[in-house]
Amino acid sequence: MLNTEADGEQVCRPSQATDDFRRLPPLDLCLVCVKVFDLPAALLQLRQAIGDDTILLPLLNGVDIYPRVRAQIERGIVLPACVYVGTHIDRPGLVAQAGGACKILFGPDPQRPDFDPREVIQLFDQAAIKSEWTTHIQTEIWQKYIFICSFGLVSAASGNSLGEILTSDRLAKDVETVMEEVLSLAKAVGVFLPADITASSLHKARGFPYASRTSFQRDFERPGKKDERDLFVGAVTRMADELDIAVPKIRELADYLASKKPNS
Repeated sequence: MLNTEADGEQVCRPSQATDDFRRLPPLDLCLVCVKVFDLPAALLQLRQAIGDDTILLPLLNGVDIYPRVRAQIERGIVLPACVYVGTHIDRPGLVAQAGGACKILFGPDPQRPDFDPREVIQLFDQAAIKSEWTTHIQTEIWQKYIFICSFGLVSAASGNSLGEILTSDRLAKDVETVMEEVLSLAKAVGVFLPADITASSLHKARGFPYASRTSFQRDFERPGKKDERDLFVGAVTRMADELDIAVPKIRELADYLASKKPNS
């Protein structure tokens, strides 16, 4: 696999690659990097390779990934995590990276608070993978979610790039409104984010190339392609219903997306 980025190219040659999970040995550390619609099937197949001390690092977007994983995986250590990187597949075997901090953030498993992360941190350091262990991982996950949910929904509904959204008063306002609705959910579940989270998220978006398109947008625009609508709409509306919190802009965007493309 060839990875192209601003700093040059990197060629990766895995020592083992398989689409048959039965061939996997017992796993010490497993990075789960699938889309959320593939998560249940991936976890079902992974079960046989997960032991009591296996470390799972789910690098998916979303504020409910940990419970999704734990609903299927009882064994092992599941470390809530998020990753900041802007990538897309140019063609099979070629991954292009543009934007993002290229950093993994991860924190303690609520079921295994005694876990010592030093070996994982050391491994990432040796592999030149930027990472950070934090006991405030839910804050980090929600901060990222506010960003990707708002820009993901607005970009898919409008068909515009990040730069085009930021230079449109109407679309930028839609992004801010979605952020405020997600922020109300975060507060309701006890996750308190910085007071300037909306402004800092907009500032972060300005650091991406003008033509950047969100991952959700790219999937949504491909006919017949599954998308992560359940991550940005389903998860939010279910939580809003449980907490009796109004999220009208998110529901409006969800209805518009459904009119353009049936939910997959």
